[in-house]
Amino acid sequence: MILRLLFKVVLVAAIAGALYLLYTTLKQYSFDEVADAVRAIPAGNLAMGLGFAACSYFCLACSDAMAVRYAGKPLPFHQTALASFTALSIGHNVGVAALSSGAVRYRFYSRWGLTVEDVAKVIVFCGMTVALGIATLGAIGFYLRPDDAARMTKLSPETISWIGAACLLFPIVYSLLAAFVRAPLRFRNWSFKIPKLHLAIGQVIVGTVNFAFVAASLHQMLTAFAEAGYLKVAAASITANIAAIISHVPGGLGVLEATIVHILPGAESIAAVIAFRVVYYFIPLAIGLPLLIASEIYYRAESEPELRENIQET
Repeated sequence: MILRLLFKVVLVAAIAGALYLLYTTLKQYSFDEVADAVRAIPAGNLAMGLGFAACSYFCLACSDAMAVRYAGKPLPFHQTALASFTALSIGHNVGVAALSSGAVRYRFYSRWGLTVEDVAKVIVFCGMTVALGIATLGAIGFYLRPDDAARMTKLSPETISWIGAACLLFPIVYSLLAAFVRAPLRFRNWSFKIPKLHLAIGQVIVGTVNFAFVAASLHQMLTAFAEAGYLKVAAASITANIAAIISHVPGGLGVLEATIVHILPGAESIAAVIAFRVVYYFIPLAIGLPLLIASEIYYRAESEPELRENIQET
């Protein structure tokens, strides 16, 4: 009870802090300045950004496909893709993604024969894929652009290099454990069975490519206004994503805006982030919510004849 209350207090504090960060970032610009900048984004950049966002969601669907294999309940790809996209399009916008997207995943996977334990394995596997992707791409970005990361985080380039080394060590150690350790890793009441090597390597690749596509989508929005190097944008995107995941703030609200201002000062940076939110968060949500509602109606209609037969039999 106390832990649950503490979690709620921390979550409210994180959201309040993010809103304050958003306010301090936006207050320098008028609504007209931002609106004019959004309208100035070429259709080609928006289309490319949407395409990269779609590629990111495809990578996340691949993560779910590997996850159900890890849980020992492989499913056709179209099913895992439906569950993954619907869950994450909602979870990315709601916040506390592990819980919100996990609840939606359970609605789908439980109908297809997965138990609560199986779904928990899927959620942990997908969460680990995200962590591996952030660590790997973060290591690349921090090593190649340490000065940019240092300016954004207010840390020294030497500290950034150490963080980059730690990030790089994570996927290496994880892959080695997958190659040589078969017994579950245990810590008190918590245990985690390391997946087989081919799945672990798949996690590193899919997780990294996913965040590379996220950064590419944001990069398209920023290059509509100025020259912005991809690696610089990737470092900013990773920094913002880490902060957003830690804080559980929906869509990294406020965090992403404040981070991108370091790359492109002015109303244009806010416009670029707004456009990115539309293509990566709002458009998928506009598709994911109807998909969830339609699936609920479909499966309820499908289960009603079965339910009537069971009632008649009894």
